[in-house]
Amino acid sequence: MKTETQNYRSKCPLSIALEFIGDKWSLIIIRDMCLGKSKYCDFQASSEGIPSNILASRLRELEENGLLLKKPYHDKPVRYEYFLTPKGADLLPVLQQLVIWTQKYVPECMDPPENFFTIKPEDLLDHKNYVNK
Repeated sequence: MKTETQNYRSKCPLSIALEFIGDKWSLIIIRDMCLGKSKYCDFQASSEGIPSNILASRLRELEENGLLLKKPYHDKPVRYEYFLTPKGADLLPVLQQLVIWTQKYVPECMDPPENFFTIKPEDLLDHKNYVNK
């Protein structure tokens, strides 16, 4: 997990944030978690078509960086369910603002689920209040 004492390539807050979530797949996974997805197969079913090796790598990195945690839900074979931590859930307003920006400049983009803009980070921690569950 990245910490305050780690050497970052820059002290710029944006640069540091991008070290945590700076690839296109990490934010898609977090978006999916905000929309109620929690299992590996759920993430694979997303329309963006994330390759399985990249999905496994990003889930591991997001966990190592404290944005999500995994809990086993099946023993043989072991299967995991993923949940946002408070640190990960706090990215929801960032995602909401990115959607607003995109809708402003790319009018042909699709609309998010109806309650996407009304959920709050704390709703994501009470795993009963997901948008699409």
